[in-house]
Amino acid sequence: MARVDVLMPQMGESIAEGTLSKWLKKVGDSVKRDEPLFEISTDKVDAEIPAPAAGVLAEIKVQEGQTVPVQTLVAVLETEAGAVAAAPAPKPAPPTPAPKPAAAEPPVRPSAPARSPVEQPAMKTGDGDGGVQTAEQRLRTKSTPLVRKIAAEHSVDISRIPGSGYAGRVTKQDILGYIERPPAAAPAAGSRIPAPAGAIEHPAVEPWPGDRVEPWSKIRKITADHMVMSKRVSAHVASMFEVDFTRVAQLRGKSKQAYAERGVNLTFLAFIAKACAENLRTHPIVNAAVSADSTIYRADVNIGIAVALDWGLIVPVIKHADELSLMGIARAINDLGERARTKKLSPDDIQRGTFTITNPGGFGPYAGIPIINQPQVAILGVGAIEKRPKVITAEDGTESIAIRTMGMLTMSYDHRVVDGADADKFLADVKRLLQEFPEGAM
Repeated sequence: MARVDVLMPQMGESIAEGTLSKWLKKVGDSVKRDEPLFEISTDKVDAEIPAPAAGVLAEIKVQEGQTVPVQTLVAVLETEAGAVAAAPAPKPAPPTPAPKPAAAEPPVRPSAPARSPVEQPAMKTGDGDGGVQTAEQRLRTKSTPLVRKIAAEHSVDISRIPGSGYAGRVTKQDILGYIERPPAAAPAAGSRIPAPAGAIEHPAVEPWPGDRVEPWSKIRKITADHMVMSKRVSAHVASMFEVDFTRVAQLRGKSKQAYAERGVNLTFLAFIAKACAENLRTHPIVNAAVSADSTIYRADVNIGIAVALDWGLIVPVIKHADELSLMGIARAINDLGERARTKKLSPDDIQRGTFTITNPGGFGPYAGIPIINQPQVAILGVGAIEKRPKVITAEDGTESIAIRTMGMLTMSYDHRVVDGADADKFLADVKRLLQEFPEGAM
C-alpha cells in the first residue's frame, strides 16, 4: 500500500482559503479516482472535489466546517502501489497573488469573523515588523501607495476601515469617507458594543424557547455581507416597465420543440437576456462599474444570471453574451443553471460579470426590486409572465380589451453614474425588442 495526500485545492488565483463544508466519504470507504470526495465552499464558488487516486480513505485531517489555507493536507488515501504513479503529484503552494485593480473582479466580503488558530493560520507581514497577519488581512492592507500615504498622514489603521475594493481592499474613497466621518459617541453603559470596523454587523437576536437556530453557511454569509455592502455603497434607484410578451410567447411556442430536440430548454429568460445583450452595447453606462471616483466602461458584455439554490444564491456569468445567438444564450442558461445546482461551476464561471438578471417571476411575484451586484451598476428583475387583460389600440384608433401575455421588468441602478433617463432609454429599447422580436433571430 502507498499513501496519497489530498490537499485543499486553489479554486482561482485570488482564493487563499477554503471551507470544507461536507465529507462525501467516511474513513474506511473505498473511492475511485475522480469520484467526488468532499465539498468545499470559497468566496467564489461551492464545488465537489474529486479523489486524486483510487484507494481507501485512511485519514481525515480537516473536519466539516473548518476553513484552511489552500494546499493544506485535508486527508490521506491508501492506494495500491501502482495507483500512485497515476495520481498527480501535489502542486507546491503558490505565491501570494499580486494585488489587482480595485474593479477588476466583483468585491469579496470586506471581512470575516475571527476563526480559531487552526482555521486562520498566521503569516508574517511583509514590512519586517515581526507581526502576523491572516491571508485576508494581507489582502485588505495591500492598498495603493496613495491610500497608505493618506493613512499615514492621518494616523489611520487601514485594517480597521471597511473596504469596498477587490477582496475588501481599501480604496481612496473608503479612506477619505472614514476620515471625514465624525467620531462615534461612546456607547452607553450596558449597550451592546458594535462590531469592529471592517466587519459588517448583523445584529444578534435572542432565540425564544422552541426556536430552531441554524448558523449561516459560508455562501449565505457571503451573500448577506455582499447585499448589505451594496446597499451602503450604491445609490439605489429603480425603474419599472410593463412588457407585452405575447409575440415572444408565440415565437417560443413555435420553436420550443425544435430547441428541445437539440437539448435546449427555450425559456422567456433567454429572450430577455438576448434583448439585454443586444442593447447593453448601445447603452454603455448600464454595462459599467464604479471605481472610487471614476467610471469603468466595460469592453465585454457578460451577463450574470442569478440562480437560487437550496443552500444560497449564486450568479454564473454568460461571457460575451452580445456575440451569442438566441440558441447560444438559451444553451448557456441551461448549462450554467445545471452546473450551479450540481456544484460543478468553476471560479471563472462566476467572475467578470458586467450586468445581472434575476428571475424571481418564476416563483410568482408581480414585480420586485433587486439589489445591485457590485461592482456593477445595474440589475434587471423579471416578474411573473402571465396572461392579463390589456387595452389594445388598433390602427384606426379604436380600443378594446384583449388577453395578452404580460410581465414586469424592474431595473435597479446606481444613481451615482446612471441617470434616470439613461436607465429608462435602455429599458425602453429592451421592451421594444421583446415586443417586436424578429422571427429571423430564432
